[in-house]
Amino acid sequence: MSSGDQFLRRPLGKAIRQYQMIQNGDRIAVGVSGGKDSLTLLHLLYTRKRRVPIEYGLVAIHIDLGFDGTGETLGPYFRQQGIRYHIEKTRIGPIAHSKINRENPCFLCARLRRKRLFELANAMGCAKIALAHHRDDIIETLLINMFYSGEIGTMVPHQRLFNGKLSIIRPLALTDEDAIRRYARARGFPVIESGCPTGKESERNRIKAILVELGRKNRRIRGNIFRSMQNIRTDYLP
Repeated sequence: MSSGDQFLRRPLGKAIRQYQMIQNGDRIAVGVSGGKDSLTLLHLLYTRKRRVPIEYGLVAIHIDLGFDGTGETLGPYFRQQGIRYHIEKTRIGPIAHSKINRENPCFLCARLRRKRLFELANAMGCAKIALAHHRDDIIETLLINMFYSGEIGTMVPHQRLFNGKLSIIRPLALTDEDAIRRYARARGFPVIESGCPTGKESERNRIKAILVELGRKNRRIRGNIFRSMQNIRTDYLP
């Protein structure tokens, strides 16, 4: 990995240390959708193994949602990189968008995909699942929950589930999406565009558009929102 990769290696390493994400002997399943974020995370964790004094195992897991055969692109890439992987072909996408579930296809799709990812990780002996949510995802989720659910909450960098038997880690939690986008483009990752028919109309994309507009006038907007989550003034809340 070249010195030019430091702008991603540093926030990744800081997040892993700060939130105690990876310990010696861990077996980690990396959820790989085929987008820029997950391919960047997989590459960084895989190359990081050669530089750190602890040992951990990785397996890439791709859930093919059944839209456009994404596994056919990712399989050769995983083999070329020498990365252990599993590709699961499903019909989750079409089922979530079928007549039985027209009101909220995103919710059902995400729930079924997450459930299968948990099952596969457990079957492969992985007690940790690495997901590629970055700092912008955390910011956007906070606003989505406030705007659409009437609650204050977001993703956490290290989430323990089932009494600690399984953990979700998000090593890109301190990394900006723009940096990931530039990195993926420079590396030439085989990024797969989502075949989801409703993806472009999601609540997340509407929040992204709002943040882009606000950011044109104040570049500190995203950073301020992120820092506000560690600066909660409960005396000024009802």
